[in-house]
Amino acid sequence: MNEQYLRLFERIDFNRIIDHPNILIAAAFWEEERYYAAKVCYKFMRAIDDLIDCHKSAHSVIRESEKQQFLDDVTAWITLIREQKETDETHAELIQTIRRFHIPAWPMEAFAKSMIYDINHNGFRTIDDFITYSQGASVAPASIFVHLNGLLKEVDHYNLPPFDVKSVATPCALFSYIVHIIRDFQKDQLNNLNYFADEEIIRNSLTLDDLACMAKGAPIKEGFRNMIRTYYDLATVYKKQTFDIIEKVCPLLEPRYQLSLIIIFNLYLMVYERIDIDHGLFTADELNSTPGEIKKKVFETISRFN
Repeated sequence: MNEQYLRLFERIDFNRIIDHPNILIAAAFWEEERYYAAKVCYKFMRAIDDLIDCHKSAHSVIRESEKQQFLDDVTAWITLIREQKETDETHAELIQTIRRFHIPAWPMEAFAKSMIYDINHNGFRTIDDFITYSQGASVAPASIFVHLNGLLKEVDHYNLPPFDVKSVATPCALFSYIVHIIRDFQKDQLNNLNYFADEEIIRNSLTLDDLACMAKGAPIKEGFRNMIRTYYDLATVYKKQTFDIIEKVCPLLEPRYQLSLIIIFNLYLMVYERIDIDHGLFTADELNSTPGEIKKKVFETISRFN
């Protein structure tokens, strides 16, 4: 096994996995400056996302009288990035990171658009609406990862990735996001959040109350299993596309950045393989990998990497 990869692996505290989402686990194999850039970007994106989700968790919905303040907060955040204002020390760090690593504006713009959708809507009318939303909620942060992972370093500066970042990021982001909403079904429902499309809920003779009851332990309805199968089949399509894109892009990357792409894909693939449509209860305990399982998967990925 490569000694450098093993040293980086041993630095990851898998027992504090809540602080190391899959993106940052995979990015831990980058050089330190690049890894820190990812942490800076995701800290700001997470802060905006949590602001909205935490409010919905506590109050179910955002009232009309509250929407404008949330919209103003998102607008102020994206304006700061557009105009690259170093308003204080924390914001200066973000802007300097954007400049240093040539991070394009569009992922942040797309992410802000999805947050505005969250403010103005509860749920999705169709799966297509969900996929459109995912361009900001999932493809955007994934694109920052792919961008940073694909940068080519020359002495003291970085050159842009030798491929179209959005095209590379999209299939893996959609695969992981669909897996993510199946995995987090119980947690999301208990926090007043729903990511399944209204048309699929109705088509499978379900109601929002049914979803809430199943998340609390009621028997799993056959219609729910059928709905999960629809999403699982869609994830399977994106899984195949991700395999293909990784095979295409890896030769353009240095080995440690090839490894990083494979790690993040394998971590979501591990959850995908836990989904038991016919017999599963879709609980958090059933679908979430333990820190030990995640550590083992990363170790196995390193061991098999050539």
